[in-house]
Amino acid sequence: MAQGTKSISSSLRIGICAPSTPFSQEGAERVIALAAVSHPEAKLIFDEQCFFEHGHFAGSDKQRLDSFVALANDPTIDAIWFARGGYGAARIAEAATARLDSNAKRKTYLGYSDAGNMLAALYRAGIGEIAHGPMPSDIGRTGGEEAIGRALDWIVHKKPDALEPDLIRGQKYAAFNLMTLAMMTGTKLMPDLRDHILIIEEISEYLYAFDRAMFHLCSNLADHGLTGIKLGRVSDIPDNDRPFGEDAEAIAERWSRQNGIAFLGRSDIGHDVQNRVVPFGLLDI
Repeated sequence: MAQGTKSISSSLRIGICAPSTPFSQEGAERVIALAAVSHPEAKLIFDEQCFFEHGHFAGSDKQRLDSFVALANDPTIDAIWFARGGYGAARIAEAATARLDSNAKRKTYLGYSDAGNMLAALYRAGIGEIAHGPMPSDIGRTGGEEAIGRALDWIVHKKPDALEPDLIRGQKYAAFNLMTLAMMTGTKLMPDLRDHILIIEEISEYLYAFDRAMFHLCSNLADHGLTGIKLGRVSDIPDNDRPFGEDAEAIAERWSRQNGIAFLGRSDIGHDVQNRVVPFGLLDI
């Protein structure tokens, strides 16, 4: 549940792990240097696991799992910031929540993209204060400093300016990358989204793949009591071999309507530096 504007601590410690793919040492150093100037009251702690490489992943499943659990259960850590997306979090998320203790329940957790698997599992289990928002990997995008600052504004101060601007006080929300959520639907990671406005975004997918994922998602959520669906940015869409015939908004609106889910328009989230924070659950700012 979102809290009002405040400074959580004069020395807030943010643990950073990579449940999916590796982050670079250079990127971590840039984020630490930026935070030292913009948010000196925060101490960023990149777990060494962020830089491990094990095939596609940031270390083996066990290494990624152990890193997250150790940080989440550490009583000296105030928040968990997921380093980047990619793929891999789904392989450890269920096991991770089963190992968390009471220390994990008081933390803020922030990420997006493939980290949505971790956010969903935590939200389903009622652990922590969950939010979709920028990650350290955004430092690699042009203008990424803005995204890093927005994330830290939320983690450190819970600043309302970091939030998606059209969020409504008293409404429940959740936000995910579409492909991440569609693949998660029907699994043990999927949280109860009854009475929520679900916000989705996507990047680098053909429109036919976007259409297929919307079909799967809306078909599965048709009877789950959603308040509605909003669409964030759908960017970097590859060209199909022939025009698809609908844009992403038309696709999202059609599948929502056909499944009895209200389509509520657009939202200011996406795989970009303008990505805004969406806390999960009842917004009380």
